[in-house]
Amino acid sequence: MGRRRHPEDREEKKLGKVKSTEHMKIIRQYAGSHAKLITLGRFIAAISAVLSLLPFYLLWRIIGVAVEGTELSRIKGLAGIAVGLTVLSLLVYIAALLCTHIAAFRIQANMRSSLMRRIITLPLGVFDDEGTGRIRRIVNDSTAATETYIAHNLPDKTVAAVTPFGLIILIFAFNWKIGLICMIPAVLGFMCMMSMMGKGMQEKMKEYQTALETMSSEATEYVRGIPVVKTFGQTVHSFTRFKKTIDDYGKWTTDYTLHLRFPMMGFMTCINAIFAFIVIAAYVLVGADVTPEAADILNIMYYIIVTPLITVALTKVAYSGEAEMTLIDAVERVKSVMDIEPLSSDSSQIPDGTDIELKNISYRYKDAARDAVKNVTITIKEGAHVAFVGPSGSGKTTICELMARFFDVNEGEILIGGANIKNISQDRLMQMISFVFQDSRLLKTSILENVRLSKPDAGEEEVMAALEKAQCMDIIEKLPYGVHTVIGEKGTYLSGGEQQRITIARAILKDAPILILDEATAFADPDNETKVQEAFEHLSEGKTLIMIAHRLSTVTNMDMIYVMDKGNIAEKGTHEQLMLSGGLYSRMFNEYSRSIEWKVGVR
Repeated sequence: MGRRRHPEDREEKKLGKVKSTEHMKIIRQYAGSHAKLITLGRFIAAISAVLSLLPFYLLWRIIGVAVEGTELSRIKGLAGIAVGLTVLSLLVYIAALLCTHIAAFRIQANMRSSLMRRIITLPLGVFDDEGTGRIRRIVNDSTAATETYIAHNLPDKTVAAVTPFGLIILIFAFNWKIGLICMIPAVLGFMCMMSMMGKGMQEKMKEYQTALETMSSEATEYVRGIPVVKTFGQTVHSFTRFKKTIDDYGKWTTDYTLHLRFPMMGFMTCINAIFAFIVIAAYVLVGADVTPEAADILNIMYYIIVTPLITVALTKVAYSGEAEMTLIDAVERVKSVMDIEPLSSDSSQIPDGTDIELKNISYRYKDAARDAVKNVTITIKEGAHVAFVGPSGSGKTTICELMARFFDVNEGEILIGGANIKNISQDRLMQMISFVFQDSRLLKTSILENVRLSKPDAGEEEVMAALEKAQCMDIIEKLPYGVHTVIGEKGTYLSGGEQQRITIARAILKDAPILILDEATAFADPDNETKVQEAFEHLSEGKTLIMIAHRLSTVTNMDMIYVMDKGNIAEKGTHEQLMLSGGLYSRMFNEYSRSIEWKVGVR
């Protein structure tokens, strides 16, 4: 029987095909059945806006009674109704917020679920290209911005849209001459406000979010490098890229502020000049008449109280426009991740063994000037131990990541056990390969759970056996809670070499038939390196081993060494064969040998 698709899976597929940039259309698709709550919330918010204006009509009547000076007892009744309408308006608005909040929480949950389901299907190379910091910010911040807009800004926007129309009716209803004069600064302010919106400002908002994103990413890298900065007595200026992102962000915000200064000055001047226009209206209406009619006094007093609401309404419209631009940018960023296509696979083939064949493969990174790997053809027999060496940037890591299908080759094909890796299911491929990275990846959880990531159903005895084979028992014994100690909690940290041994234990527990080691001893001190090498011996028993190494002393016993240079296989052979050939490997090994023999002279 075929797998029954979850409703959210169908929704995710539907969302992936959305090409329109209409943000609310995308939002409603994420809302699903809760989309009706968005409409209901906006409708109720509009009712609350109308109800909030009715007390101002009652206020006009109260002022009229006060000016006439008769039947003053009516004021109490009118005031009571006005207060009741105000409270009712507030309660109705709370109901609107309740609707939009429920919808917003559902939208945020669906967004994050869809993003995470899409992310786990993406090739691992995407996280190098896009940056984990950027993806994390989209999952957290962009979805949070969407939730905030739907829950709070959307009902506010509805109120801000309805209120001006109601105010226009109130302003023109009692004296159209005063109303017309009062509308002059409002119209001018509205024109200034509109000049600060539109497509150009949407691009500015996108630039702003991108600048924040870049600065956040570079800040993370800088913080990671602080030990180096302190060791060598350098300053922030040592990290040119980080400083440049700060300078660029500062320049952008300054230019942006200068760009908006005149429209903003005009907007603020106009909305705060309404009272001055009331004075002009009063002079036009009353003129030189020392004893104006009671109706004139009534209207002037009423407009003095009511017209400042135009200022409030226009300010809300301005802020709702800014919030909408933030939402559009957030939705577009979510969509940019959802539009990344996962690696295609018909999952029709099952490998027969673990022989690895690379047939004329080539790969070029996005925007790169040349191929990282070009026309490489090699065969790695099942159980063989091979190494890739070469200068930095020669394509060693790229070729191994292609074997694990972090991304697909541009040309050629890669076979494992006679099956094209494009036709092997991702789960099956990951079960066949263990990858020990140069930079150890441990989560902030217990060592037990960190190791068990590779085999979630493993018991504690299995985990302990893997830790013992990985030479980790000295680490476990010194920790306060042993294998249950949480890394990073209460000052519990591990050195680079110790972390590497924990990741090796994870690979041992997984027990995959193909093992790829990417500079796995790069951060190990001499003592840890010895233990890491012992752990490798246990890990690689009976497995196809592929090692990437700068420390050439670790590859001398390999069955085959491939020497990479500028994306090509420059040489291949055993250590003895390559040393006799006197080529690139021989030169690299002699230079490496001299470097480890070098000692600081003692005066």
